[in-house]
Parts: sequence; C-alpha cells; structure tokens
Amino acid sequence: MNTKILDVLGFEQVKSQIGQYIVTAQGKEALAKLVPSSDEQVISSWLAETEDAIKIQRLRGGIPVPKIENIRPQMKRIEIGADLNGIELAQVARVLSTTQELKRFFADLSESEIEFSRLYHWEEQLVSLPTLNRRLKEAIDEDGRVTDDASPALRGIRQSIRRTERTIRETLDGIVRGGNAKYLSDTIVTMRNERYVIPVKQEYRGVFGGVVHDQSSSGQTLFIEPKQVVEQNNRLRQHQIAERDEITRILAELSAELAPYQREILHNAYVIGIMDFMNAKARFGKEMKAVVPAINQDNHVFFKQARHPLINQEKVVPNDITIGKDYQAVVITGPNTGGKTITLKTLGLLQIMGQAGLPILAEEESQMGVFNEIFADIGDEQSIEQSLSTFSSHMTTIVDVLKKVDETSLVLFDELGAGTDPQEGAALAIAILDELGAKSAYVMATTHYPELKVYGYNRSNTINASMEFDVDTLSPTYRLLIGVPGRSNAFEISKRLGLPDTIIDQAKEIMDGESQDLNEMIADLENRRKMTETEYLEVRHHVKEAARLHQELEAAYSYFFEEREKELAKARQKANQIVEEAKEESEKIIADIRKMQLAGGQTKVKEHELIDARTKLSGLQQEEHLQKNKVLQKAKAAKTLKEGDEVLVTSYGQRGVLLKKAGKNQWQVQIGILKMNLPETDLQPAAPVKEPTQRIVNTIRSADSSPVVNQLDLRGKRYEEALNEVDQYLDAAILAGYPQVTIVHGKGTGALRQGITDYLKNHRSVKSFEFAPANQGGNGATIVKFN
Repeated sequence: MNTKILDVLGFEQVKSQIGQYIVTAQGKEALAKLVPSSDEQVISSWLAETEDAIKIQRLRGGIPVPKIENIRPQMKRIEIGADLNGIELAQVARVLSTTQELKRFFADLSESEIEFSRLYHWEEQLVSLPTLNRRLKEAIDEDGRVTDDASPALRGIRQSIRRTERTIRETLDGIVRGGNAKYLSDTIVTMRNERYVIPVKQEYRGVFGGVVHDQSSSGQTLFIEPKQVVEQNNRLRQHQIAERDEITRILAELSAELAPYQREILHNAYVIGIMDFMNAKARFGKEMKAVVPAINQDNHVFFKQARHPLINQEKVVPNDITIGKDYQAVVITGPNTGGKTITLKTLGLLQIMGQAGLPILAEEESQMGVFNEIFADIGDEQSIEQSLSTFSSHMTTIVDVLKKVDETSLVLFDELGAGTDPQEGAALAIAILDELGAKSAYVMATTHYPELKVYGYNRSNTINASMEFDVDTLSPTYRLLIGVPGRSNAFEISKRLGLPDTIIDQAKEIMDGESQDLNEMIADLENRRKMTETEYLEVRHHVKEAARLHQELEAAYSYFFEEREKELAKARQKANQIVEEAKEESEKIIADIRKMQLAGGQTKVKEHELIDARTKLSGLQQEEHLQKNKVLQKAKAAKTLKEGDEVLVTSYGQRGVLLKKAGKNQWQVQIGILKMNLPETDLQPAAPVKEPTQRIVNTIRSADSSPVVNQLDLRGKRYEEALNEVDQYLDAAILAGYPQVTIVHGKGTGALRQGITDYLKNHRSVKSFEFAPANQGGNGATIVKFN
C-alpha cells in the first residue's frame, strides 16, 4: 500500500497514541514497523491477536509484561566474545525472568480452559531457561549490582571489607569525639581518594601525623588520614581491589554462560515485544472504546457509529458509514465546515487501522473490507516548487490514481473538480467518477457542484449523501445523511439573519428554475427523513416496552406454574400421608377380623374380598407424577453437574468451578486458588457471574459474588493505577473478613513500594504491615494485618 495515504490520513498519529501504552523496546520496534497489509490471512491473524489481547485485558488486566530494554547490542557483544557489565546482565536477566513469569501465567490460563486464537501460538515460542535465570537472579540484582551470593569468595571479601571499615570508623570516631575535637573543623569522618579521613584545621596539621589527602577551597581545612588508620586503610584498599577482581571474574563467567543461548534469549525478547504490542492495542481499544471489526469477504464496508480517533472523543459525532453492498460510490454534497472531509478521512483511516490489525473506533458488528490500495486526494496540495496551481496539483494526483486503480481499490476525493470553472469542474468530476465506476473501484467523494446532486440518481451503484445542517441554530450537526443530497441553505440563513423577504424572493426568481426545484426536492426529502426518523424512534420505544412486558409476563407465567406445582406436590404429599395412616389402620382392622373369624368359627370372609378391599384402599394414594412435571424436570436437569460449571459450595458459602470427577458423587472444585474434593451433595449449580469490563490478575470482588483472593499482584502497574487497586483491594479484603493479606509490588526502583508503605501508614483499618519473609518475596512483597 502506498505510504502517501498513511501521511494524508494521519496513521502515524494513531500509532503515537498506541505507543504511549508500550513498555518494552521490542514492542516499540514492532509498532514502528507496523504498516497496513493487503493480505487477508495476515490481517485475520493480526485482528485475532488484537481480539485475544482485549479478551485477556478484560479477564486478567492484560499480559504481565514489565519494562524491558533492547538487549540486541548485549547479545551482539556476547557473540563476539565480550563480557557484559552488571547493568547489561540485569537487563538480560529481566528477559529471562519475564519469560518464566509468562509461561506460568499462560499455564494458569490453560488450566482455566480459557481459549485464545493466537496467544498460545506465541506462548509456545517462549523458551524457558530456569537454571540460567536462577543463576543470574542470585548473582545480579535488578540495579546491576553483583550480589554477595554470586560466589563464596566475593561473600568473604565483602565481609572482610565491612569488618575493616567498622574498625577504621571506630578508631576515627574515638579521635573526633575525644579531646582532639578542638583541632578539627568538624567532628565527622569522611572519605578522600577512597580512604577514610578527618577534617583538621590547617594550623594543627602536625597533631595527628599521617597523610594529607585534600584541602578545602579556602585552605583552612586539611583532610588528613591519621597514622593510626593508615595500615587499616591499606588493608581496606587491598580488599577492595580483590572485590573488583572477583566481580570481573564473575561477570566474565556469567557472560560465558549466556553464549550458548543467545538465539533463544533474543527470540524471547522478540516474543515479549509482540505481547507488549498486543497489550498496547488492547489498552488503546479500551481507552477509545474501540472494537475489532469482522472482515467482509465481499469487501462490503460497514462502520457502525464510526468516530475519528484524532478528534476529541467527547465532541466527535459518530456516523454510520457504509459502502460496497448497495452502492460502490458515495457523493457527499453540502456547504463547507459541515464535516464532509472528516467523514472522508474517518472511512479511510478506520479502514487502514483495520488492515493494520488495530481496533477501530466503531460499535460491535462493524465490518471492513480488504483493499490492495487506498488512494486519497484530500486538502490543498498546491506545490510552489513545481509551480502548480491547486487545480493542477489535484489533477496530477487524480491522473496518477486513475493509472493504478482497480476493483480492489478504495478512492477518497475531497472537493472533486474544484479549483477551476464550476461548469468545467463539474463535468470533469462526473467523467472521473464514471471512469472509476467502469473500473469497479470503491469511491467516496465530496463536492460543491449541484450537478453532482443529480448524479447519484442517474448512475447505478451510486448514492448521494450530505451533512445535516440545522437552520434554526445556523450550525452543522455533523451527521451523515445517506440518500439525501446536500442543498444550499443560503436563503434560510439570510432570512434568519434579517435579510428582507423582497430581496430573498427576487433572488429566488433569478435563480435557475431547475436548481430551485432540486432544492425543494431535497428539502422535501429531508422533511420526510426527519418524519420517518421520529416514527422509527417511537416504534423502537414501543417495541422495547413490549419486549419488557413480554419478558415480565414470561417470568410471572413461569413463576405461577412453578408455585402451583409446588403446592400440588405438598397437597399430594399430605394426602399420601393421610392415606398411609388409613391403610395402616385398615390393615389392623382386617387383621383383627381374620383373628376373630379363626377364633370364633364364624362364616369366613373370602380372601379375595379382603385383597380387593386392600387394593381399593391403596388406590386412594396420590401419585406425584414427577416424570410429567416439566418444572421439576427442569430443576432436576439443572442439578446435573458437568466439568466447567460454576457452582455454589454450600458448606463454605463460596463460588467455585468444577474441574473433574473425583469419584462416585465426588468432584474436584477450584475455589479461588484452592483445589478441593467435595461431595456432590455440597454443590449447587450457580449462574455464571457476568464478566467485568476490566480485571487484573488478582480480581477483587465482593463476598456475595466470588471470593477475594488473599494476594494482590501489582507488578508492571503504573504508580497511580496500583494505588487505586490497593485501595479497592483492602476494602474488599476487610469486607471478606481476612485477618491479613499480601501485596506483591516487586523491588524495581522502590517508588511503588514506598508509595504503598505511605498509603498503609494512613489507612485506619491497617493494624500493622511488614515485608514478607525472604522465601516469600522479601522486600518485593508486603504483608498487611487488619484491626
């Protein structure tokens, strides 16, 4: 696709908006290289990735990708045998640790049976190197400092340094705090040339002996290393040199360990950048309320309530823009400042964004085409260098377009034929549109020429359109009207501004009769459209009200039958109970009669008569007819459990998800982060909870909808966003009755950790807080206890 169209429509500005959400160098590279594609398969993959990213943004708050620097130069140095410094190794270690975190993150998504179109494809390309990652994390901290755990030798050297420094300080403290304080400019211990010294007044330089290392700018103070600590400072210096040598050895060793895996590390960084870019597209979509369009196989474009991304979203007027299905050419007429050019740019820019795999600013059910080329002639492109007039410049562009255009092209012309004699310009505009129509190109053009208002009625696959103008307020509404050509509002505006009616009537008489008839026809169309729109809105209101009443009636109807069946069941049960009691009583009577017969020798009651009497008594019992009770059948069916169902665990009062059958009448249930085997009698089917618009990895919900997890993960969050989530999370945890929770904020620069500490100090419900134990994150996590 030609690059000129990207500049004309402002594609780079849209990329800049997305760029503010990218945190990795690799993600920025992916965005910089992004251009629209004309390959439908590639576009489908890009859009699927964007849809996956939006889904994961909604379910988990996005993919956890931290800030990562470009490690390509480091890997190049490794390739040629050079050693990396601590900061460079820390940057590589961040890639490896992020890779492992992403592998765990996607494993959790997979266990939750969350499906994606493309995300798992990228996750499979990540290569986890746990041994190397563990070694780097032990040896290098996030700031690039070599840690004491890097080697036993380094640990011993640093312990010696600390002991020696402590001895030197104790000796010097004894000097500055004793009777010698009067010889000092200040009672402090400081350093010069990496050696501990004290500030001595110039006139007392011989009191302490030793070595002078520096003096103040005035010369009144000398920084002297007393003779008591010269040997100790020498020893300290030897330890420091040993430390430096050991660090150099460790860095060389770690660099050598990276060499066999440089290709995997580079590819991991690339995949992380792709995921970061996907995250950015999703966050842009959420911020701008954008959607992923469907690709129409017939190249029919329908952008529902489309908005231009570079206009203030609180002021922009959305419009339905469609082309391709019923018509391939749209001619927009009407006065200036009505929004014609913005409509033209909105169509072109949203189509380009779609073909670049970006979410577009429209509503659900929007569809896009796939064009091999998008051409545009928008704005005044007069060239001083080439001595071309505005008209000549436009014509040069149009000639170039006509040479390249075909049935897979979208052409956008602003003020077609402008800049020359109106009659000739209109004729040229019509001829150009005919030529584009003959090549089956998709065209949207704006014009002032009244001749083109009739064009849409006389040409197949062509329709007129205009931008609505409110004569009452003398201002445009910026609404696109398909099927209604624009008309001049000069007479109405002049009348409202006070021009005498005689002048207006005379102007109407002078005006060409055909043009006046056309304006009257357009005015009639507008009136009919407004009337139809009013009726449509009224009908929609009635349909909506009828649908609501129908829904309420269905609910009431279902409730009535359910309650009736319940009452009938109670009645049958009661009747059965009475009959059972009667049967027992009758059996006793019959037994007594038979005993009396046998004892007294009276005429025997025939056995079949006794059986018949007993049968009649049994016939009094009411059948519950459960198999014919549709309401109870539905309830019984609802009780049937299967994998993936959401259930209510009655013994705990918590919601969970069925994982698998654990035995006869036993299920394995996921409750928050716990997996438990529970009896089926303890489980009740529960309606799925509606997904929120955004959810972070540790989602906070109220106790009546789903459990609050006892850990909040803030790694990768911005400062303000993180504090807001902490505020909401603590409220939810307190309501859930937790005695304590854990907040994972990472180590990083320490700004987020300090911000959370300051916040917890002022929280009235926080009893105490402390960093987690070393095996649970250390100062990268804070344990909070409540009152």
